[in-house]
Amino acid sequence: MSDSHIPPASGGTFESLRTAVYRLLFTTSVGIFLAVTSQAIARGWLAFELTGTNAGLGGVMLGFGLAMLVATPWGGVAADRFPKRLILLSATGALALSSAWIGLAVVFDVLSYWMLVGASAIQAVSFAFYGPARMAFTAELVEPRTLANAVVLGQVSMEATRVVGPAAAGVLIGVSWFGPGGVFLTGAALCTLSAVFTRRLPPGRATATAGRRSPFGELHDAFLYMKSDPPLLLLAGTSLLVVIAGMPYLTFLPALAEEVHDAGPQGYGLMSAVGAVGAVAAGLATARATASSAWRRMGTAGFAMGVGLVGTAMAPSLSAALPMLFVVGGASLAFQTTSQSMVLTRSDAAYHGRLQAAVMLGFSGFGIVALPLGLLADEVGLPTTLGGMGVAILVTMSGFLVGHRLLVAQPTVRPVI
Repeated sequence: MSDSHIPPASGGTFESLRTAVYRLLFTTSVGIFLAVTSQAIARGWLAFELTGTNAGLGGVMLGFGLAMLVATPWGGVAADRFPKRLILLSATGALALSSAWIGLAVVFDVLSYWMLVGASAIQAVSFAFYGPARMAFTAELVEPRTLANAVVLGQVSMEATRVVGPAAAGVLIGVSWFGPGGVFLTGAALCTLSAVFTRRLPPGRATATAGRRSPFGELHDAFLYMKSDPPLLLLAGTSLLVVIAGMPYLTFLPALAEEVHDAGPQGYGLMSAVGAVGAVAAGLATARATASSAWRRMGTAGFAMGVGLVGTAMAPSLSAALPMLFVVGGASLAFQTTSQSMVLTRSDAAYHGRLQAAVMLGFSGFGIVALPLGLLADEVGLPTTLGGMGVAILVTMSGFLVGHRLLVAQPTVRPVI
């Protein structure tokens, strides 16, 4: 489905939320996203306390990244084969249990580093199944004319909580009576509450091909489908590379606050909060944007993210770093919401789960590269490493511009699968 085939929605920024069943999915997802993103920051803070190194931060993310790398393709297959509600409930239950495990370990002072790595891996597998199922479910719950708006709002909620959650966690871990344990236990409560309301959703249909193809065959079908549409391949590939190159900056915010700017947990919370403000502002603007400007918007956001990371690396003080983090937070959200909504609105519903899984692989990739980046930061310094990440994004986006000019105008002929 090309962008020109998307029927317009005329109800404004929140048009799709008028559909009650989608509003329920949206609300429960926000609870899950807040739990996952806030715990990622609390987990990073605990890892830094236990190890005192950037490599320790990277090691936790490596566990997350490897688990997501293995599980995400199968999460996409499951989303296209089985009832979506069952997948959402199973993933949410696993998230609640892993959150409670770490929260109680902190409260009873029995936490070890391996527990953080293990919980990180469990949450990665759970989210690898939750994310594609949620996206594929969206297409079932809203009318075709509001699908583009629903996709954008769903991604805005996920990307906004990716910054809002860390901002809240960054503040709360500095509160003596709450701390990291409170963040994890709150996450467990949010997941449990989300599961209760998720049960009110319809089951969600399985695709007509379920059971007629092996999971490997369905993965191969999705690859052929994406390969047959060069613009779709360009969108997914660029998103993958930018996320891998840029999103690890979230992993290193505790070290940036503590080692570079000597600002402690309060500075960490402030940096995360500033990024959250940028993300919310960008999200609201993106939800109202038209499909005709999507390619330009994606390019602009990608370049802005790269420039923002370079600026963060060069900032001589916390006050100078905050405006740059505002740019990074807003640009990263705008980039992700635009690229992922374009992938989904351009493709057929039967492939939404697997294509969403392909895009989500970028988050497993950034988890995997976090460890080598952490080792590099320990050797050459965190500012130099952050600057290199920003340059990598700028190089990727330059390739995106060239690729767009060469490929987007070409006719698309998909094979019969």
